Amino acid sequence: MRIEGVVSSGLGRAHIFMSQHHYQEQFKSIIGRSAWPGTLNVSVEGDYLTKYQKLRVSAGLDSGESSNVESHRIKGFDRDGVSFGGATAFLGRIICDEGSHDCAILIPDLTRHEDVVEVIAGIFLRETCSLEDGDRVSIVLE
Repeated sequence: MRIEGVVSSGLGRAHIFMSQHHYQEQFKSIIGRSAWPGTLNVSVEGDYLTKYQKLRVSAGLDSGESSNVESHRIKGFDRDGVSFGGATAFLGRIICDEGSHDCAILIPDLTRHEDVVEVIAGIFLRETCSLEDGDRVSIVLE
């Protein structure tokens, strides 16, 4: 499955979740290394939004036709009275002008994003791929 979209800015809060040790240990087992403590947001529309919605169905967030892409469960946890929810990850590669890099689409159980794909990787994608808001990227899921 291929999803294409436009890089967009998020709320700047992903690092709070992404830096949690419990998540990072799970990311290591799924993507083979720690993830950069943040996400790359990619806005999708049209056929790519339809494909993303199938991933959301596979993640249990929506009803309808699911994707046949293998999913990986990220377990939530509680720490000091604060609940950190689970998520579903889908492995792939992001393609940018500078090449391609291992990544995963991460769909949190509690998210407001319906047309924004959150991408995680072991590198800072904005810097490594020289990405700015408005740039187009492709994510090929395995």
